[in-house]
Amino acid sequence: MANTASAEKMVRKIARRTAVNKARRSRVRTYVKKVELAITSGDQAAARAALVTAESEMMRAVSKGVFHKNTSSRKVSRLSARIKAMAA
Repeated sequence: MANTASAEKMVRKIARRTAVNKARRSRVRTYVKKVELAITSGDQAAARAALVTAESEMMRAVSKGVFHKNTSSRKVSRLSARIKAMAA
């Protein structure tokens, strides 16, 4: 339990930040699921279009500090490799 006014304020700030970050993380996961759904359905054009929006959303999350840059880059790379493999 917070003992000082500043500690109580920090608790409130952390709760707000956590809620925002949780929403951003959820949003990214939704876009990634759309890409994976397009990959499993076999629609390469839809998968590419979904990847563009997912990549944009992931990098926005990186800029906001939700994800590490390398994590998002790795996920984008793996998704694009799966899309590329669909053509072969």
